Amino acid sequence: MKKIATTTLLLAFFFAFSQQKTIDQKIDALLKQMTLEEKIGQLNQYSGDNAATGPITIHLNKINEIKNGQLGSMLNILGAKYTRQYQELAMQSRLKIPLLFGQDVIHGYKTTFPIPLAEAASWDLPEIEQSCRIAAIEASASGIHWTFAPMVDIVRDPRWGRVMEGAGEDTYLGSKIAYARVKGFQGKKLGDLNSVMACAKHFAGYGAAVGGRDYNSVDMSERMLWETYLPPFKAAIDAGAATLMNSFNDLNGIPASGNNYLIRNILKGKWNFKGFVVSDWGSIGEMINHGYVKDSKEAAIAAIIAGTDMDMESNSYRNNLAQLVKEKKINASLIDEAVKRILRKKFELGLFDDPFRYCNSEREKDALNNPEHAKIARKIASKSIVLLKNEQHILPLSKNIKTIAFIGPMVKLKRANHGFWAIDLKDVDSTYIVSQWEGLEKKVGKNTQLLYAKGCGIEDESKADFQEAIDVANQADVVILSIGERWNMSGEAKSKSNIHLPEVQENLIKELQKTGKPIVILINAGRPLIFNWTADTMPTIVYTWWLGSEAGNAIADVLFGDYNPSGKLPMSFPREEGQIPIYYNHFNTGRPARNETNTNYVSAYTDLPNSPKFPFGFGLSYTTFQYADLKLSKQKMKSDESIEVSLTIKNTGDFAGEEVVQLYLRDKVGSVVRPILELKDFKKINLEVGETKTIKFTIDNQKLSFYNSKLEFNSEPGDFDLMIGSSSTDIRLRDNFELINK
Repeated sequence: MKKIATTTLLLAFFFAFSQQKTIDQKIDALLKQMTLEEKIGQLNQYSGDNAATGPITIHLNKINEIKNGQLGSMLNILGAKYTRQYQELAMQSRLKIPLLFGQDVIHGYKTTFPIPLAEAASWDLPEIEQSCRIAAIEASASGIHWTFAPMVDIVRDPRWGRVMEGAGEDTYLGSKIAYARVKGFQGKKLGDLNSVMACAKHFAGYGAAVGGRDYNSVDMSERMLWETYLPPFKAAIDAGAATLMNSFNDLNGIPASGNNYLIRNILKGKWNFKGFVVSDWGSIGEMINHGYVKDSKEAAIAAIIAGTDMDMESNSYRNNLAQLVKEKKINASLIDEAVKRILRKKFELGLFDDPFRYCNSEREKDALNNPEHAKIARKIASKSIVLLKNEQHILPLSKNIKTIAFIGPMVKLKRANHGFWAIDLKDVDSTYIVSQWEGLEKKVGKNTQLLYAKGCGIEDESKADFQEAIDVANQADVVILSIGERWNMSGEAKSKSNIHLPEVQENLIKELQKTGKPIVILINAGRPLIFNWTADTMPTIVYTWWLGSEAGNAIADVLFGDYNPSGKLPMSFPREEGQIPIYYNHFNTGRPARNETNTNYVSAYTDLPNSPKFPFGFGLSYTTFQYADLKLSKQKMKSDESIEVSLTIKNTGDFAGEEVVQLYLRDKVGSVVRPILELKDFKKINLEVGETKTIKFTIDNQKLSFYNSKLEFNSEPGDFDLMIGSSSTDIRLRDNFELINK
């Protein structure tokens, strides 16, 4: 039996090898037929003329270039009908090399899921993978081969507008989510009709832009780069990510699009990445603005030598590579290498076998109208909501409430629930998007009266509608107030120096508070906002982010207890902008503050506590959980061993609910300073009322290792603190252990 199994494995290995070799042979044969101009064409990507995610360039000769085999990829072409039309043009070219169609499918295609930062608040990896799976099913059915997601940048500055697009401040959580998202987009394998290529972005360091200002410089130590910012990219590659995208920033003085160290040394060297690298929109040409090159010709040299394979919208490759080869300023082998990487993905997608296999209008219709997708979106949106305060236990609401006043500028919005990066599809109306009003209206019983007042605008300072809101509130048993950011106040190019809740909205809260009515605050946002008066004064606050097309239903589910909120913050919420960057896993310094009032000659502000308003990992439930019985299998561990950790969690409240059990470690002494604590594992569990479960974790050498001053990833013998809790500041159980030499 063992012999048969071994033979089967060997046959599988040789079959896989022969298949790979066949693709290699096909690529080599095709490459020999291609002219230099056709090769360079494969390295170019243009946007469609009707939609853009950057400063669009109108290519008047685009159609002829496609027919001549001088274009490899397009983005912002939506729908099976339109991708087919462009693919038919490519089939008129001499070699009939198919086009790749890319799109920013960031948090859903037609069915829109919570913005990625909100999804990260679910800490639910299977659900996050599932949302990307649905996005891939819908996008691939609409002719899309490739999504420019996931964004895996670690972010510690909520002023940066693109914070909404990532997984927050923590490297461990961010790496797990990066892996899940890639798996979701790519499915079982590339080439399946319900799969799209993932693109991990932005490589690298983009989330650390100075001052939280989009496109800005990044300056950091190599150790911080390797320990904090690179691991999510490695996780994405381990998950099989087909492509990576450059970042706009320079990293320590070298623009990422021309950064040989990032692309050649790390990505294609140490990590042996076999996919291809695409620039961000125009980023190759933008190296001129950086002052790194003098013109587009030098930009093309820097990018192709560094290993950027495809030029998105800058025309630097299109206009210069052929001449550079003729002038012998670059070797033609660099172009061949990039072309091979791109052609490989086209072969793996099956486009050479059938260029139109993703352009099926019937399949598109079925995928975009699958009612199961909305059900899944509703569940994930519910899991993404974070309960910040519930001091008077107003929530969950009773369905027998006689009168509810639903007030605020967000209540009846529809498209806004999509959040930034949503895709506006032609010929698709917005009736499938559930507003918060509609969600609540469907949820309450026939005996409940629902009243509405807008109250105020999102940003303007007008108080003209205040009195109407007060009058409506006075008629109600409970007030629900929906406030926050406009949907496009967070996103690319939406960096802000002031991230406070707009003043007019906080003024409305103050007026409504005077009515004495119980008030539930809903905050819709794409980033952590600052709302100190509200946080200190109002007893019930729910952070709803932007939740997607099922936002209204999901919010209603949470408000009325049909889903018990379980979200945990993936980012620290600052008290003021002056604290930024703020993150939980900081170093201790030589003069740490003992407490919030200890400010004399220690590392502290004299006018503000060091701590965030709401910490990383924080989120409440309608129920309570008791942590107990912490046990370690041993107190001393060798580097080739592991420690088994167990504990019990009991639901001690009145509602069934989910808890995210978080495991943190602290390396007490190291050859380089270590953080005060680091997330190293977590588990999300569901408990019925009164139920107890035993939770187990494994601590191995990987969890104890870090990058030392020589950039060697190893552990060091010494003492470790073990902390398990409900957030980074709510530690319920503690112990310690020692790592010893072999």
